[in-house]
Amino acid sequence: MPEPATHDTLPPDDEADRRELRGLKRIGLGVGIAALAIAGWGIASRYSNDRHLAGEAAQAGTMTVAYVLPETAGAHSDLVLPGAIQAYNSAAIYARTNGYLRRWLADIGDHVRAGQPLAILDAPDLDQQLAQARADYQTTLAQQALAGTTSKRWANLLKADAVSQQEADERAADYRARTAVANASLANVRRLEALKGFTQLRAPFAGIVTSRSAQIGALVVSGTSAAQPLFTVSDAHRVRIYVRVPQGYSGQIHKGMHAALTLPEYPGRAFDAVLTRSAGAVDNASGAMLVELQTGNGDGALKPGAFAQVSFPLAAQAGTLRIPSSALMFGGDGTSVATVDAGGRVTIKRVTIARDLGRQIEVGSGLTPRDRVIDMPPDAVQTGDRVQAAPAPKDDTAQPKAGNGKA
Repeated sequence: MPEPATHDTLPPDDEADRRELRGLKRIGLGVGIAALAIAGWGIASRYSNDRHLAGEAAQAGTMTVAYVLPETAGAHSDLVLPGAIQAYNSAAIYARTNGYLRRWLADIGDHVRAGQPLAILDAPDLDQQLAQARADYQTTLAQQALAGTTSKRWANLLKADAVSQQEADERAADYRARTAVANASLANVRRLEALKGFTQLRAPFAGIVTSRSAQIGALVVSGTSAAQPLFTVSDAHRVRIYVRVPQGYSGQIHKGMHAALTLPEYPGRAFDAVLTRSAGAVDNASGAMLVELQTGNGDGALKPGAFAQVSFPLAAQAGTLRIPSSALMFGGDGTSVATVDAGGRVTIKRVTIARDLGRQIEVGSGLTPRDRVIDMPPDAVQTGDRVQAAPAPKDDTAQPKAGNGKA
């Protein structure tokens, strides 16, 4: 009799099915583990990217600024102001009489002497007027001589009681009237001779011809508002420099002080100028006082009409700090600056300006030497903002020293 099948002995078909089922379970488990691994990797990668993007966004949202440390003002500081250079003497030469330009004898850049002819005019109508005036003068002289002879004769007849006193007085009065007419005719002749002399335009003093508008054959009309100067003569052996000093510094400006004069066409060169006079009053329109400086110009380097920078040495106020003028912020509540601490936090501080030096500002109050002042602060910066701060590059631009005006 056959023995019954036990648990350990299965038919071949069932054993195969079990093995296949176990293989499928392993494959499914592996696929599940792989799917979980892929999902975990994706979540971790997305989390890392989100953190990276959040960091970049936070970094991009933080402003980057440059800061400077205030400088302590020295014992002396320079006040630099624009100045206008003018010739020591300058004259515009106009025509005093009408005529046509026959010839011009000097051109721009020529050195001329005092009284040297510059141009010659032709005035034919003036020549005829002068000839007529001389003829009229000769007529009045003849009438004067006849009246004088008649007066003498009637005076002799009066002694012989041949004429009345009235008639003698009339002849004497006629002589005096003829004499006055002769004098008037002579004055007219001299006036026209003076006008004739103006047909030669002459230099009023020694100098340089700095402009010429005369053209040969041009009609010259005098005495009109539209008349143009035919020549300009400038005496530039010395020059005058006119500067408008703000009222706040006028108390430190005095006669005899020296100032350094610099021009863009002579980099690194300075001319020594002396303050000779001041207006002694503040102009209401500009709020400044006009002062005049003078300096020699033997080599002709300083040109009349040019602009220059004039540096006045002034005493600095005690306790003032210097910052770049680009660090100032202007608002409805006054002048302020933005400072940043070591943690990158911004603080807006009100300041008072003691002196404007152009590229730099002297601050009288509101800052300490340890404050880190933001240079060129953004318009939207406010107290409490967080920024990234870095030191601003230093400006090592050297200023020329004042000298004697020689290269």
